[in-house]
Amino acid sequence: MSRRILVTSALPYTTGPIHLGHLFEHVQTDIWVRFQRMRGNETIYVCADDTHGTGTMLRAEDRGISPEALIEGMRREHARDFEGFLISHDSYYTTHSEENRELSEYMYNRAKDAGRIFTKDVEQLFDPEKNLFLADRFVRGTCPKCGAEDMPGDNCDVCGATYAATDLGNPRSALSGGTPELRSSEHHFFDLPQMADALRAWIDGGAVQQEVANKLAEWLDSGLKAWDISRDAPYFGFLIPGTDDKYFYVWLDAPIGYMASLRKYLESRNDLSFEDFWAPDAESEVHHFIGKDIINFHCLFWPALLETAGFRKPTKVHAHGFITVNSQKMSKSRGTFIEAATYLEHLSPEYLRYYYATKITDGIDDLDISFDDFVQRVNSDLVGKLVNIASRCAGFITKQFDGTLAAELPEPELQAEFAARADAIAALYENSEVSKAVREIMALADKANQYVAQKEPWSAIKDPERREEVHGVCSQGINLFRVLITYIKPVVPKLAADAEAFLNIEPLTWDDSQATLTDHPIKKFKALFARMERKSLDKVVEASMQTEAETADREPGGKKGEESVTDTITIDDFAKVQLRVAKVVAADFVEGADKLLQLTLDVGDHQRNVFSGIRSAYEPQDLVGKLTVVVANLAPRKMRFGVSEGMVLAAGPGGKDIFLISPDSGAEPGMEVT
Repeated sequence: MSRRILVTSALPYTTGPIHLGHLFEHVQTDIWVRFQRMRGNETIYVCADDTHGTGTMLRAEDRGISPEALIEGMRREHARDFEGFLISHDSYYTTHSEENRELSEYMYNRAKDAGRIFTKDVEQLFDPEKNLFLADRFVRGTCPKCGAEDMPGDNCDVCGATYAATDLGNPRSALSGGTPELRSSEHHFFDLPQMADALRAWIDGGAVQQEVANKLAEWLDSGLKAWDISRDAPYFGFLIPGTDDKYFYVWLDAPIGYMASLRKYLESRNDLSFEDFWAPDAESEVHHFIGKDIINFHCLFWPALLETAGFRKPTKVHAHGFITVNSQKMSKSRGTFIEAATYLEHLSPEYLRYYYATKITDGIDDLDISFDDFVQRVNSDLVGKLVNIASRCAGFITKQFDGTLAAELPEPELQAEFAARADAIAALYENSEVSKAVREIMALADKANQYVAQKEPWSAIKDPERREEVHGVCSQGINLFRVLITYIKPVVPKLAADAEAFLNIEPLTWDDSQATLTDHPIKKFKALFARMERKSLDKVVEASMQTEAETADREPGGKKGEESVTDTITIDDFAKVQLRVAKVVAADFVEGADKLLQLTLDVGDHQRNVFSGIRSAYEPQDLVGKLTVVVANLAPRKMRFGVSEGMVLAAGPGGKDIFLISPDSGAEPGMEVT
């Protein structure tokens, strides 16, 4: 009996580009969705941009456009990037929609009618320079539980503790850098402790992974706190009914965006209703794929709100870990904070889809991308193993046997062995153990290649009496390839589509793994998959490198699985910095960079080329002859404009107020600065 399934990925925030972190989750989700569709299960995949909050308001103000214009432009970019990576959303919508407004107000009113909404005055951190209350993401400080420094205002990245921004030690505004003030304001709360028993029952029912259940149990055992669901004006979002200056906190209406995106999609369907998925007794399934940093929102607040409003709770929440690159956090300076659009300029999306598939498990441990392993794995598995089967066999079929497969296969037992793995591989996909499924598939690919190698059709064809043997062996190889393509199709859908065209067959379903192709015409073989070139990956890294000046206008803070790109150093690291006096002997504009100047520096015994983000404050001709200070032992950095061989020191708030650090009078190029 087929299943009806609604699937979601966490909503990317509207102010930032799609990057490798987003892509991991969406690829993981998409593989699961495509597998379910191949199994014949009606599967609807929805997502949306998360648009509300102070960040959107500030970014729009900075660009001189309306928040609505900002979020629609970003939504189109996000949808384009996901489409480029073959993510098969049925609906990619926005949380700033009438559907979401209506649902948010409905769920709030139901909670209010149930006695689970109350108001009280709270003290909040207020930035007097920016004249606004600071959202959690715009506050940084010391974790009140473990003492970790520079933590965001809602949960600790080190120990996982959740807290109020006012609990932080030494708080500072991430917007102005100043010390915020405590001010009082009336806020609306959802009485989460009332829902503790219902949440325990849902968690114990298998809705989350065991690691997640253990963490949730800690929170429940320590006692839940009421959830602050309001924010003060100015704020970009939905007004709370009955107020004129209070808005729904973004985390209230963000998950409701899943429902709104589905409702928008169902406008094009006459056979399904919203209630088919969200009614308390709905037989459909609801699956959320999220990062482990937003477990509290999806596994405490969200199911509590759903039950209070009279909707069903999720069938399962699938959480995953974060992505590191070459064993380090993604970094703009190292070129490993890679945006989707940059990647797609140089590489096939299926390289990354496949490599991610080799990493996907049902756990929440962080996952590392090794660039060397990335290239080797793609070429070894997809080209050297999988596609190699077809390329070794197809030529004989088309040239020697009129492009038609044999009427019988010589190794039915081998074919049956491959077909018999269907249920085991399906179970791995179902349980998000994709990496294990891939290993199973590639082990079978090894066996298929061994079979062809043992039979040596390239030698046998020279003997006229062995022509039919060659026909059978190559037809067998093509049939084994067809089974493997069926198994790998959720991971590499374009490769599968090209293979289906070559095989001259309809789109493969999971059950096709049990069938064979005999006395069947195939098309002339064309290369199905190109080798991945390391130099192309290097171009992605090079194009992703950005100087601090180029990225200074990025929004501070982070949200919903966006990996931190700030690397900390120790005092020992700082002591390694060598500062020397440098004289500017030439300066010029940098074509294609609106914040950089190119400087030629005399550092005593040689000259260096340095790119510096000071264009807004200086004209090139005014710098020639000036003395400044340069970090002399900074490793050269390859940029798309050239190689930068150091960093000049400058300070100031930005714009025209950037000031080069100048040494004392009497200094000469090459002198050490202490």
